[in-house]
Amino acid sequence: MTAGAWRGGWRQGLGYGALGGPLAFVALPLYVILPNHYASAFGVPLATLGVLLLGARLLDALADPWIGRLADRWFAQSARRVLVRMAVAAGVLALGFRALFFPPAWALGHLLWWCGVVLALTYLAYSVLSVAHQAWGARLGGDDGQRARIVSWREGLALAGVLLASVLPSLAGLSTSTIVFGGLLGLGLGLLWRAPRPDSVRRPDTAATAAGASAAGPWQSIHFRRLLAVYLINGVASAVPATLVLFFIRDRLQAPAFEPGFLACYFAAGALSMPLWVRAVARLGLARAWLAGMLLAVATFCGAATLGAGDVAAFMIVCLASGIALGADLSLPAALLAGVIQRAGHGGRLEGAYFGWWHFATKLNLALAAGLSLPLLAALGYEPGSRSGEGLRALSLAYCLLPCLLKLFAAALLHFWTDAPHGTEPSPA
Repeated sequence: MTAGAWRGGWRQGLGYGALGGPLAFVALPLYVILPNHYASAFGVPLATLGVLLLGARLLDALADPWIGRLADRWFAQSARRVLVRMAVAAGVLALGFRALFFPPAWALGHLLWWCGVVLALTYLAYSVLSVAHQAWGARLGGDDGQRARIVSWREGLALAGVLLASVLPSLAGLSTSTIVFGGLLGLGLGLLWRAPRPDSVRRPDTAATAAGASAAGPWQSIHFRRLLAVYLINGVASAVPATLVLFFIRDRLQAPAFEPGFLACYFAAGALSMPLWVRAVARLGLARAWLAGMLLAVATFCGAATLGAGDVAAFMIVCLASGIALGADLSLPAALLAGVIQRAGHGGRLEGAYFGWWHFATKLNLALAAGLSLPLLAALGYEPGSRSGEGLRALSLAYCLLPCLLKLFAAALLHFWTDAPHGTEPSPA
């Protein structure tokens, strides 16, 4: 199938979007459960763990633009070649995911080295799959509404994967979770094989010219630079509470038994809100709908700052509202980026390069969140299991108020850089 074959039916949406499920499934354990697991099960100090995660994620992030350039070359040859490369990356990802949580006995004496090396390989494989999958969707083209629907299929099924990952480790254990992940990954690739395929268009450019365009093309667009800045700041704001949520639930709320329910509510609200955000695009435009989602998140986390031990029902409302805001963060920015690519005249050529840098920014968000928030908490006197007033105040500050300040900054930039009708594109230089 070609780009024109996309008709928006559920079969096509499921075929393209299904891979988003396992990719999101693996992301939750890697970014949320892994830090807490290594701190609790292996006694790795928070400051050391934060530096390790920061280094591994930054190293991986540096590879994303290169991966994007490779993806463009694969797409220029055939979608089949892209699928073969994705299958290889899927095998590495499945094995690395298992090895992280179940290191062999001989590696326990060198746990930090084992974690760092395996984490880097796992992240690299994850990046190949994610960048290629996102570029695939962007190459299907369409107007604002179609781009939002394509991204919503991917991100909606991604949230279903996250929802499963939020409860499965608690109910069935990490070992079963790694096996389920491998099966979902194979299913997602099988469905993608039958999904609508973008055109493979060979351009008359020489190899050197094409390589130069791939490297520099995204940065020549002021629209891309501005959108990436907003995405980066907003992403850090979202990644900080994602990194700290288990600490907040266990120590601030003192409600560890409700962890699966909180996470399930959060991700279910995000998944179910996707159709609402697609409808909001028709009324407000992509940018203004995203702005509404940011402001909803700010109001929600301001309320969370007032919570204390035993406030389970109130935090469930926080999870519901912040999950709805998450739906905007996941479905709208990538649709905006697809429009930026088309308006820059790079459609069908440089989607991989754009999404390589986009994925780099996503990794940078997560790296900064872990590398800055965890050592900061340790410096302010917080330790896992702490019940001291000073430590809990530091935890609330980092989990609730810091994300609000960053979200407001991102919202201000998005507002002032957007003046097109319905907020569909940033203003010119």
